[in-house]
Amino acid sequence: MSIHKVTALKLKRKSRLLEIGFDDGNEYQLTCEFLRVNSPSAEVQGHGNPTLVTHKKNVNIKAIEPVGNYAVKLIFDDGHDTGLFSWDILYNYCVNREALWEQYLARLRAEKGSREPLIDMKIRYS
Repeated sequence: MSIHKVTALKLKRKSRLLEIGFDDGNEYQLTCEFLRVNSPSAEVQGHGNPTLVTHKKNVNIKAIEPVGNYAVKLIFDDGHDTGLFSWDILYNYCVNREALWEQYLARLRAEKGSREPLIDMKIRYS
C-alpha cells in the first residue's frame, strides 16, 4: 500500500518535464532524462547491480499509462517501456532528486559515460 498518492501528472513535452502532484499538497518536477536513467525496470536496475544508462539527455516520454491506482508505466521515445513507477518510487525520486542526480553524474564521470545523444535529432512537438 502506497504511503503517498499521486493526484496530478502533467507531461511538458517541450521542456521534457513531468510535473507530479501528491496528496500531501507537494508538487515536483522531474526531467524525462532523470526518469529514464533511474527507471525501476529490471533492465536498468538489474538485480542489485544497476546498469549505467547513457546518452539520454534528449529523451522524452511518449505516453503515460495508468497501472491500477498505484503506479504508471512511462513509455519513452527511445523505446524503453518496462518500468513501473509506483507512487512511492515517484515520491522517493522527487524528494531525493538532487542526491540521486549527483550519484548518476558521478557514476557517469567515473565510467566515462555521456549524457549527450548518440545522434543529434531535432524533434518538434505540436
